[in-house]
Amino acid sequence: MTARLGQIPGRANSPRHDASWKMSALAWFPACPLYADSWKKQTFVQARVLSESACSFMSSAGEHPYFPEPSCGYFPMCTLLPKPYKSSEESAAMSDHPATEDWREEYAYTLGAQAYIYAFPLVYLSKLRYDWTNVSDSSFFASLNHFHHKRVLSNHINYTSGGSPNQDTLYSWGWLDLRQGPVVLTHPEMGNRYFTFEIADMFSDNFAYVGKRTTGGAAGAFAILSPGWDGELPSDILGSFQSPTRFALVFGRTLVKDEKDVAAVNALQDGYHMIPLALWGQSDPQVPEGRDVFKPYDSAHDPLADWKTINSAWSENPLPKDRDTELVRLFGEIGIGPDFTAESVDALPEPTRQGLARAAATTRPMLDAMIATGAYKAKLLNGWMYPPRTFGRAGLHGDFVVRASGQCLGGIISNDAEEAVYLPAFNDVGGDPLVGGRRYAIRFGADELPPVDQFWSITMYGRDHNFVPNDTMRYSIGDRTPDLAKAADGSLSIYIQPNPPTDPAERANWLPSPRQGSFHLVLRTYGPKQPIIDQVWVPPAVTPA
Repeated sequence: MTARLGQIPGRANSPRHDASWKMSALAWFPACPLYADSWKKQTFVQARVLSESACSFMSSAGEHPYFPEPSCGYFPMCTLLPKPYKSSEESAAMSDHPATEDWREEYAYTLGAQAYIYAFPLVYLSKLRYDWTNVSDSSFFASLNHFHHKRVLSNHINYTSGGSPNQDTLYSWGWLDLRQGPVVLTHPEMGNRYFTFEIADMFSDNFAYVGKRTTGGAAGAFAILSPGWDGELPSDILGSFQSPTRFALVFGRTLVKDEKDVAAVNALQDGYHMIPLALWGQSDPQVPEGRDVFKPYDSAHDPLADWKTINSAWSENPLPKDRDTELVRLFGEIGIGPDFTAESVDALPEPTRQGLARAAATTRPMLDAMIATGAYKAKLLNGWMYPPRTFGRAGLHGDFVVRASGQCLGGIISNDAEEAVYLPAFNDVGGDPLVGGRRYAIRFGADELPPVDQFWSITMYGRDHNFVPNDTMRYSIGDRTPDLAKAADGSLSIYIQPNPPTDPAERANWLPSPRQGSFHLVLRTYGPKQPIIDQVWVPPAVTPA
């Protein structure tokens, strides 16, 4: 619905109502960095929010501007959408909080919700960084600038860190510490095997790829540069990528064709290394085992813990000065950002601390719901959600809801579409949630299999984004699953249910589901062809059996 800014829905337009609209706008526009000053001056500016025109307010002779439909990266984060005018008496009567309450709490709450969504990757990745470098029984465990290699395919026992792990590749993951300078990533000759190293900053946005698609299969060495580093590299380093933050995360994936192929992949993993540039050229460089990262604050015992983690991680990993400048300035008004510390959170005024505590408590649970709904921007086809086109680098497009929810919480870091497209399904063809204990089927026609250059699979996950436990330890079905049974017409049906089908052909195509509770599926397409990248290929629906 498009409404004129001066026209209050359901009420006659008048100077009184127009003025009240301007005043109410001040209450919900603090999240938008472009309008606070202009609203206070009661003027309108022509502006563009992060290259999108959804929030444009334009002066027009004798007329008020129009209020467009929201589609930018800020509006999905709005917690106080404009409401019809109410008198102060009506508002006070209807409010859960008395009208005399300190305004600082509400301001910290509304702005804090936006700051939490923006900075959530710092909370999540800081926890994973600490766990994976300091907690020995974590799903991954290695010191900084070292790889942890998964030597067997992940399952519900050996992997419990969330992030929707796959069953198609062996992982080689590690944390890059660039505080002392660049680090060189190396890999051996890979032949025609699919492999990729996805490299992302501490805000979960990708900034580099090394692998079959981008740099080829020949043995190579590639430098990951510290922020601002501009020195010269040795001639035997084939390329370089500048990290926006002092820490970065490397996700390596190497295709495993079947169980017999695992040993060959393990041998390749032994040739993956991260070597500080200062040690480059040594015949046998001994990379120090550093684990000196801060431990995130415990939200179970401190309602302000996540804010302390955010400030600590942000001051350690400030983004380039030209990145999100107005947002950083705005969040600084409530003591959140790269110029603040964990200790400064406790020094904030009590109303501000209360507002921030409420913001963290209410916003964190929203992220799961955002994932399930595609964070406003997913394209739904037959119940499968194409991720927003900004996926993988959502923060670079101002798409902070997508970055916090699907990209980070749902995937830790997520692939660019050119590398891989993941399509989750939370509902069946009728729109009902997928629920354990029920029977479903997916039928691919003979010519309807996913159009990919590499491989595809369908994997099942619980609400925690981990594999659903089952006795057969089968978590996915794909183009490399042995002995899949096709019908006489060439079609392929996948049967989703907790108990094995009695028919042998159906049993071969069985994907075990939980006996109770909700679950969701992820269709992975690696090396997607253009119909998938363009989001025009339509997957078959999940149908109740």
